[in-house]
Amino acid sequence: MNENIVVQKYGGTSVADITRIQHVADKIIALKDEGKDVVVVLSAMSGETNRLIALAHGISSKPKQREMDRLMATGEMVTIALLAIALEERGVHAISFTGRQVGIITDTAYTKARIKEIKTEYIENALQEGNVAVVAGFQGIDAHGNITTLGRGGSDTTAVAIAAALNASVCEILTDVDGVYTCDPRVVSSARRIERISYDEMLELASLGAKVLHSRAVEFGRNYNVPILVKSSFTNEGGTLVTQEDTEMEKVVVAGISALKNQAKIKFSNVEDAPGIASKIFVPLASEGIIVDMIVQNIGEKGKTDLSFTIDATEMSIIIPLLDKISKDINSAYNIDSDISKISIVGVGMRSHAGVASTMFSSLADAEVNIMMISTSEIKISIIVTAEQTDKAMQVLHDAFELHKK
Repeated sequence: MNENIVVQKYGGTSVADITRIQHVADKIIALKDEGKDVVVVLSAMSGETNRLIALAHGISSKPKQREMDRLMATGEMVTIALLAIALEERGVHAISFTGRQVGIITDTAYTKARIKEIKTEYIENALQEGNVAVVAGFQGIDAHGNITTLGRGGSDTTAVAIAAALNASVCEILTDVDGVYTCDPRVVSSARRIERISYDEMLELASLGAKVLHSRAVEFGRNYNVPILVKSSFTNEGGTLVTQEDTEMEKVVVAGISALKNQAKIKFSNVEDAPGIASKIFVPLASEGIIVDMIVQNIGEKGKTDLSFTIDATEMSIIIPLLDKISKDINSAYNIDSDISKISIVGVGMRSHAGVASTMFSSLADAEVNIMMISTSEIKISIIVTAEQTDKAMQVLHDAFELHKK
């Protein structure tokens, strides 16, 4: 590990205007003054990506994905140039790189590309010459030279991937919050900032609705053992370190609670209980890129069963024609409940502590919160509840596991 290299990523709110970009420049200079070699990854200005998407859709209802990636990549190009200018104005040498210039090679999955390789010599040369390397997040190029973007959370992923490639001492994700909390503090006022959390716990929370850090970035961190420090770009206090699991973490039964809202439950009734039926339901969905989450099959009678699963409700316009076709193919009616949420409790301590499920279910029962579906893993229990009971359930569980206590 190169203790001298620090990778920082600043989100859209941190570079939302010239004043904030100058503030970021001041923070980088303070780090340089400590003798660190600094690589900075930037998002586009807050709201800029949405503005660019709206421009494209003002021209075409279905623009080509290749052109959308080229368009959306321009947002980060603006912020990296402005930050490099701000640093030079303060007497600190800086050089900005697009994803193409820095050598971030991806596959060709436009709007959701995955990083395959980073050619670190460009950044390393810049650092050796005393520059701050300012890199555009969210973007790369494929093997044919086409600009690609990495999808939601792409700048986080860029930063952690670069940190891994450079063997950096830490990847700091600077945003508008001061760390990862036990629960959404906007819902549960007693939510507490977590000082240290394991990669596996953070991966679960990120994939289950915690928006502080994207799951793909956490995956990179875990796979390459990159310490990730999540903290505020507006203060020097706080922070949450995402790192390797240790014995202290195992003592904590539940590390955090997350909620994934805007979910939908689809139920096929009186499905024939025979080989191949499930594939007739899920293969067509997979072929259209529909991600299925929780699946429950009830024991039926007389060779019939009920099968339920959940999806992201934003996929509803795509999925209804598919469901109609599937319904005819398997000769089974279906219904949709789109007013639901998924709530999950997460903690590596679940592996070694008994009674977690009983505490969860009894506390919700006492609060008259109805559970519609349940799924479990080694360090997670997820449930489906109605949307109107989501906030109540989160508060009840936060109190039941005493997450307000350090």
